[in-house]
Amino acid sequence: MTDQRAGGTSRHLGDVMSRVARELQEEHGDVEATLQGITAAAVSTVPGADECSISYVIARREVEPRASTGELPRFLDTLQQQLGQGPCLDAIWDNTVVCVDDVGTDERWPAFTARAAEQGIRSMVCFQLFVAGDQLGAMNLYSRRSAAFDGESLDIGTMFAGHAAVALAGAEHEEQLRAGMTSRDLIGQAKGILMERFRLTAHQAFDVLSRASQELNRKLVDVAAELTETGALPGRDQRPR
Repeated sequence: MTDQRAGGTSRHLGDVMSRVARELQEEHGDVEATLQGITAAAVSTVPGADECSISYVIARREVEPRASTGELPRFLDTLQQQLGQGPCLDAIWDNTVVCVDDVGTDERWPAFTARAAEQGIRSMVCFQLFVAGDQLGAMNLYSRRSAAFDGESLDIGTMFAGHAAVALAGAEHEEQLRAGMTSRDLIGQAKGILMERFRLTAHQAFDVLSRASQELNRKLVDVAAELTETGALPGRDQRPR
């Protein structure tokens, strides 16, 4: 009987994760949409969850809320960063999973749990996310009931966090590729304008853009974008030298 239950649980988890993976793949590299999709799917997938949020580590020091199912989880994530304590921070820096059965009695983060209890939160579980490379984040689940997250919740949440991390890494990579293609297109268009207008070679046109970028202390793609939008080379009102 035990083996049958274990097998049924495994199949259930597999079915759940397959559905979640398909839903996240439909976002087609849109990072913000993927983030919001993860938070919504987590609440409907992980038993006991009422709210969900995702936080990222910025510049290896600060933790920034990135997506949430509502204002309350966003507020609580921000509060942890301000106080410098909380289960989300511990999940990111120290532990893979941090569970809080009763926010009202947990003494690990007294300043945070007191405020969380005031907001009606009774239990939490936070999962570490590896978003891309060594970039860290956390998926945080909140409940208005004490001891809402049992062993099944932790099993499903752990698997869900793994799929979420893969989906986020893929979305981040695809967005970077699209941004790179857009940059190349803008620079190519700007070069074409300079080549046609001043009868320059491709190499000479690129040098003109590079010098303008250095002189103005602006990114090359921003200089190219302004040229394609206005028809004028930023900082220049005459033939480029």
